[in-house]
Amino acid sequence: MSLPTDLKYTEEHEWLAERGEVVRVGVTPYAANALGDIVYVDLPQEGQEITAGEACGELESTKSVSDLYAPASGEVTAVNQAVVDAPEQINADPFGDGWLFEMRVSEYGSLLDSGQYAELTGE
Repeated sequence: MSLPTDLKYTEEHEWLAERGEVVRVGVTPYAANALGDIVYVDLPQEGQEITAGEACGELESTKSVSDLYAPASGEVTAVNQAVVDAPEQINADPFGDGWLFEMRVSEYGSLLDSGQYAELTGE
């Protein structure tokens, strides 16, 4: 799968899409494939303050449990309840319906463009 060039990425395999005053956050196909079939999602709560680089949730698969890291600091403004109810959407459509949460950013963490992320993952 080719990486969208309009997104930013983290070394922990999250992506960010700017959507006006907020950003939408998800995990990359690379992360979804590495995890295997995702069966449970624990996301930050709406209104919660999260800090760039710190764990803010978990993704559980048939293989393992992996921390979800905040790609930026700020306030969570929305959570994708659809992936909480049907976590397999993350594997099926990580850049679309499999998004995780939205947030109003106060400070960005270390972000990569699509070329840098592709180099990191060897894709």
